[in-house]
Amino acid sequence: MTRIPPSEMQKMFNDGKYWQRSQSGEFSVVVLEDRHPALTAAKEPHCTRSQMLSYRDSTGNEVARVHQYLRPDGTIGASGKPDPKRLYKDGQLYRLQKKTAKDSG
Repeated sequence: MTRIPPSEMQKMFNDGKYWQRSQSGEFSVVVLEDRHPALTAAKEPHCTRSQMLSYRDSTGNEVARVHQYLRPDGTIGASGKPDPKRLYKDGQLYRLQKKTAKDSG
């Protein structure tokens, strides 16, 4: 497993076109979590859902894990795109770097 910064994770996700490939049906999408976010933190419209999704290939193996805010109108909140948390690429698992105390200060 390799930990990488969010900017690198987003670049790999975008370069690999994971979201577009999930929308085209190449990957199946499995909802792992689906809940109401804390409105103060999310700043999204009422009834927006906070979702953790798993993108899976044709054999059922996870290729990406993303978080998104699904708004009541069907659009994705925040950046307008899913936020990647994990990627599996070329047999390697990539996860986000853990935040340290100095990162939050």
